[in-house]
Amino acid sequence: MKTRGFPIMLAESAAAVVMLMCSVAMERDASAQNSFGEATRQPPPQQPTQSAPPQTQKPPAGGFHPGATAPPTQQGASPLDALIVTERQDFGVAPVSALHAGEMHGPTPASIPGGQVITTKGLVELMRGGQVPVLTLDILGGQEMIRGAVYAVPAAQSGTFNDQTQQQFGQFLQQATGGNKQHPIVMYCLSPECWMSYNASLRAINLGYTNVLWYRGGIESWKKAGLPLQTAGTPQSPTR
Repeated sequence: MKTRGFPIMLAESAAAVVMLMCSVAMERDASAQNSFGEATRQPPPQQPTQSAPPQTQKPPAGGFHPGATAPPTQQGASPLDALIVTERQDFGVAPVSALHAGEMHGPTPASIPGGQVITTKGLVELMRGGQVPVLTLDILGGQEMIRGAVYAVPAAQSGTFNDQTQQQFGQFLQQATGGNKQHPIVMYCLSPECWMSYNASLRAINLGYTNVLWYRGGIESWKKAGLPLQTAGTPQSPTR
């Protein structure tokens, strides 16, 4: 009986090693996409070009970047007051209690059942008050996030309030809040035309959290106000 040549055995071994490396990489990517609080970030869905004007440059700290959708600032009004008009804009979309299963970037309701809409001004006051700790969750997954925010993009998924995502999110919130259902939880994504944080807020509300604050203006409003950001993946404690 003829035996295989040594070169053939080497080629088969190399192919096995390549297949094993690919399998490990696929498992690692799947884990990153389905984990709460992980440093790995996935690129956010592309926003329709007509929904927001292109960003030109980062506004100076403490300043206001007057985008095309922002109304003229009234005399004596602060930049944060000017943002409220955009952040509370009513697109005529009715609020719903079910998870949104359509396009994640599009007009959203002006309110959310069981939760509260918080503006940039209200969020800044809450964070600076320091009376209670605030858990700020990033539901966008972009390259920048609000300073002190924690990654929780998987909570944006559609589905049901009995799915695996809900169970995992419940475990994450239980640990992050110490089981305190009254703990203030802020959810944000891109802008008033982003459903991702709306879904995450509904999931938290369904889990029994009574102080869920949907930051509808999102990171776009935060940037326009010139407020602190951090690079995705930078370890931070929950915002206080």
